[in-house]
Amino acid sequence: MKSMTGFAGKEIAIVPFGKIFLEIRTTNHKYLETVFHLPVGFLSLEDKIKKEIEARIKRGRVVCVMNILGSPANSIFVDNRLLRNYISALKNIREGARIKEEIRLDTLIHLPGVLSLAEDRRSKTKIWPRLKTLLHKTLDDLVAMRQKEGQALYIYLKKSAQALQISLGIIKTKFKKLIKDKIAELKTPEERSSFLKDTDITEEIERLAFHIRNFKNKLSKAGPIGKELDFISQEMQREANTMGAKSCDAMVSSRVVQIKSQIEKIREQLQNIE
Repeated sequence: MKSMTGFAGKEIAIVPFGKIFLEIRTTNHKYLETVFHLPVGFLSLEDKIKKEIEARIKRGRVVCVMNILGSPANSIFVDNRLLRNYISALKNIREGARIKEEIRLDTLIHLPGVLSLAEDRRSKTKIWPRLKTLLHKTLDDLVAMRQKEGQALYIYLKKSAQALQISLGIIKTKFKKLIKDKIAELKTPEERSSFLKDTDITEEIERLAFHIRNFKNKLSKAGPIGKELDFISQEMQREANTMGAKSCDAMVSSRVVQIKSQIEKIREQLQNIE
C-alpha cells in the first residue's frame, strides 16, 4: 500500500549544462496527473520524463520541477522570414495611414515569434542517460516515502476494520435477543410480519460483515487499491445507513452511529491511498 503524498529531490552536475536540481512532489488526486516545470530548452525531454514517472506512479497529482544552476546562456534564434513579413506589413500600414514615424527596433523584437531561445535538441538527447539516472534515484526516494506513509495508513485501516467487526458483532448479538423477545410479545402473524419488515436488519448485518471482510482482504493486495477500497467503504456506509434507519433499539442505534463515524474516518484516509 502506498500513500499518494510524497516529496523527493536530487541533484547532479552535467557538463556543459551545470548543476541540475530535480524535485518531484505528489499529492492526492482521483487519477494520475503530471505537471512539469522545466527550464527553457528542455521541453523536448518532457515525454521521456513523463513515461518514467508513469511507470512508477499510478495515481495522484505529480509536480516535477527542474532547475539548472550555472548553465551557459541559450543561443538566440531570429526568425528572419517572419521579421521581413512584419516589416513589410508595418510599412504598408505606415504608408496607408501616412504615418511619418520610423519603424523602431524595440518594436520589432517584441513582435510574437521574432526572437526565441533556440533549443539544442541534440545536446539534450546526449544528457538524457545521466538525467534518467537522476530521475530514477529521485523516484526511488519518492516511492520509498509513499510506501512508508502507506504502511502507517495500512496499520490504521486494519485496526479500524477490526473495530468495525467488533462493533458489528455486538450489534448482531444484541439484535438476535431483541428480535426474539419482541416476537414473543406479538400475538398475531401479521404483527410479527409487520415488525420484521420495518425493523429486521439481519440482511444488512450480514452484508456489512461481508464488506468488512472484503475490505480487510483487499488491504494486503499489491498495486493501486485506493479506488477499490473506497468503493467497498461506500457499500459499507450504505448498509450502515439502512441499519440506522431501521433500528428500533437505543443501544443498537448508538452502535450504528459509532460504525458510521468510523466508516467516515476510513473514507477520509482512503483519499490518501494510491
